[in-house]
Amino acid sequence: MLAAIEAGGTKFVCAVGDEKGNIIERIQIPTTVPEETIPKVIEFFRKFQVDAIGIGSFGPIDVNQDSPTYGYITSTPKSGWKNYPFVQALKDAFHVPVGFNTDVNAAALGEATFGAAKGLDSCLYITVGTGIGAGAIVQGQLLQGISHPEMGHILVRRHPNDPYQGKCPYHQDCLEGLASGPAIEERWGAKGAELVDRIEVWDLEGYYLAQSIMQYILILSPKKIILGGGVSHQEQVYTSIYKYLPELINGYVSLPDLTSYIVRPGLGDDAGIVGALMLAHKAF
Repeated sequence: MLAAIEAGGTKFVCAVGDEKGNIIERIQIPTTVPEETIPKVIEFFRKFQVDAIGIGSFGPIDVNQDSPTYGYITSTPKSGWKNYPFVQALKDAFHVPVGFNTDVNAAALGEATFGAAKGLDSCLYITVGTGIGAGAIVQGQLLQGISHPEMGHILVRRHPNDPYQGKCPYHQDCLEGLASGPAIEERWGAKGAELVDRIEVWDLEGYYLAQSIMQYILILSPKKIILGGGVSHQEQVYTSIYKYLPELINGYVSLPDLTSYIVRPGLGDDAGIVGALMLAHKAF
């Protein structure tokens, strides 16, 4: 029995399942502060005899197992979670192996194992929602170096007609600062779900995402790019990306058919939680 946590800035999805990605039971818990959220997580898992736990967490997090703060959520702007010892809290409660990585790396692992990138040894999973992040599988392994990738905070060229200053508290007008859900809401005065018919909203969004995808392609050369998160549900985003990306690449590298290369998650909204099950399986 494997336990999985997809820890997001808005909610925790907790599930138990098996190494084939089958989910037996799940629950959603609001992300408030650790003193409120974590006891509810523990209470849910206490109903089961779990053999390992996998955590895909919002970040930044410390994934260096030689670090004294391994397993911590580190410099997050999320109130109450900065320098929180996430892994240790679960180990203290259950005394089982715990796999720990970013939420986007977990989603990339889920999609590579059972989803849109099944059978491939490389893929990129991008989430565009409250924040922007990306996880990568390279030669069959999750990409990790001195830390995990933070691809949502790359710098992009500002659109000449975009006066918005940016939302990121660290970099202001990085990709996340210009193209995340909160940036869309602040720039246009409404949430993305209320702007479905505003073509200019999604054209600008695709403009920034296409720039980022160009850089990811040139650096990582993934065999599949999967776009997740709330913004990815807007059909117009794909149309805009498909328009701007070839213009940006400008023939420098050969692109595959974009409609089958940049796609929605094969696992839908379950990519992260299934990936967390796989993190648990690896830990076990």
